[in-house]
Amino acid sequence: MLLDNEEAVITFSRWMENERKSHLTVRQYSFFASLFMGFHKKKLEDVTPEDIENFKEFLVKERKYSKSSQYLCTKALRLLFKSFRMTPPYNLTAPKRPRSVPKYLTERETAKLLGVASRNSKNLAIISVLAYTGIRVGELCRLNRQDVDLDEKVMLIKHGKGDKDRIVIISDECAAALATYLKSRNRINVEGDSLFISRKMGRYDPTSIQRLVKKLSAEAGIMKTVTPHILRHTFATSIMRNGANLKFIQEILGHSTLATTQIYVHIDDGAMKAMYEKHKPTYR
Repeated sequence: MLLDNEEAVITFSRWMENERKSHLTVRQYSFFASLFMGFHKKKLEDVTPEDIENFKEFLVKERKYSKSSQYLCTKALRLLFKSFRMTPPYNLTAPKRPRSVPKYLTERETAKLLGVASRNSKNLAIISVLAYTGIRVGELCRLNRQDVDLDEKVMLIKHGKGDKDRIVIISDECAAALATYLKSRNRINVEGDSLFISRKMGRYDPTSIQRLVKKLSAEAGIMKTVTPHILRHTFATSIMRNGANLKFIQEILGHSTLATTQIYVHIDDGAMKAMYEKHKPTYR
C-alpha cells in the first residue's frame, strides 16, 4: 500500500491541505503522525491493537504527555487512518480531557495591554481585533483587507475552524484602530492583499502574533502569561458578564457546538455572586 512511513506522513499532510485544514492543524497532526509511524515502524495497515497500547504507554511514560496532548494526538491518528480510508484499531481512543476553567485577563489588564499597543498603529489594530472580536489567531493571520467593512463595522472570517465562514462585529474602538492602521497599510505595495503585513513584508504566521502579544503584555506589566487565545477567552468572558447569551457567544466565536461555549458559564463569577446573595442561607 505505502512504500514507507515517511511517504505516509507526506501523503497525510497533502490530504489535510486538500481538505483545507488550517496550517497549524497540518503541522501538528503531521508531527503526531510522524511520531506514531516512527515508533512502531510498520505500514499503517499492519498496526495492531497491541501497537496502539504500546504507543499510548510511550506517550505517557516517555513523552510525559498530558491528557490534553494525548487527546490531540489520538484525534490526529484517527484522522490519519481516515485519510487512507482505513478503520483505526478499536482501542485508538483518547482519555477524557480535564475541563479546566479558561484563563483570561481582567478588564483593567486588557486596558493596559491596549494602552501599550497604542504606541504603534499596527500593534493596536492587531490587539484590538483579538480583544474586541475574539477571533482565533489563525483567523487573524488569514484576514485580507477586503474582509473588513468599516462602514458596516463587520468582518468576514473565511474558512474558520471546520472550514466555516462567519461574520463578526467590529466595535467602534476596533474600527477606529483599523482605520488608522489602514492608512499606512494601503501605502504598502506588496504581493497579495493581507490585512496585516509583517516586517518581512509578508503575511504574519500565528507564532509571530503570539510573540507580539507576549512582548506587549510584558511591557504592560501583566504578570500572567498572555496569548492570543487568552484574549479570545477574555472577550468571551467579558461579553458573557455583560449579558450575552450562550447562543450568541457560540455564533460569534465560531464554536461548532454549544457544549464548547458552556465553559464560560463557569467563569461568570459576577452572576454567581448575585445568585449567591439572593439564595444564601441565613442560619438565624
